[in-house]
Formats: sequence, C-alpha cells, structure tokens
Amino acid sequence: MAPTRFDSSTRGGDAAAEHAAARERITASESLKARQLVEHFGREGVARGSRRTPLRARAYNGHSTYGTRSAAGTSSANGSLAVDGDANFYVMSTATSFRARITGADVAPTDPPLMIGVGARDGESMSLEELLRIRLDARDHWPVAT
Repeated sequence: MAPTRFDSSTRGGDAAAEHAAARERITASESLKARQLVEHFGREGVARGSRRTPLRARAYNGHSTYGTRSAAGTSSANGSLAVDGDANFYVMSTATSFRARITGADVAPTDPPLMIGVGARDGESMSLEELLRIRLDARDHWPVAT
C-alpha cells in the first residue's frame, strides 16, 4: 500500500514532537546548572559577608522604580537582575502601577538562564557564571542603579 498524505504528516508530527522533547530536556538541564550556580552564589555571598539590600523593580517604561515584597537580596549593577537570600533568581521588571508604588511590586522568581542578555537590543551577553563571579568579587562596592 502506498503511503498516504496522512502517513507523511504523522511522521513529520512525530519528528516535531521529538525535537520539542529534546529541546525541553536541554532547557531543563541548563536550568538545573544555572540554579546550582545561583545557589553557590548565595552560599558564597553569605560566607563573604555580602550585604543584602531591599530589592527594587523597574517599571517596563524604564522610568519608575518600586520596592518589592521580595526578601532582601543582591542585584546586578543596573538593578535588572537579583538573587534573594533563598537563592531565588529575579528579573526586576514590572508593570507601571500606582498600587505597587504604595504596597510594593510583586516580582516572581524565575528560572535563571545560563546566558544573560541573549537577544537584548545592545547585542551584549555574558554567562551567568561570569556575572555572579564579578558580583561576588565586587562585594559591597557595587553601584546599584535606582
């Protein structure tokens, strides 16, 4: 019996499903490695006596900043990324909100990426491992944008 159009589309669908499953496995593996880097950063920061500061989120419009309900933590130089005391990773962006100005912004932790800045408009990226190492070496001498 000759293959039908249905048969070939089924094979293509199987290949797409296999590709998607492989991509999910890679993403899970990268996420696990990144999580381990963030956890090491948290432990090492405590060991080095790094000061934790209240986390602030910048509105998507780039102008307003809000306190957060998240625990104190350590942020990147421009304040766009942060790690709290429980080694949760945050992207410190939120919607503009009058309520957030009063009560604080809700910023949920997210899975950390292995590469920071991939796809950004400036074209610059850096490995998470390198960024965390630079942050640890800076200790409390790290200007945080507000």
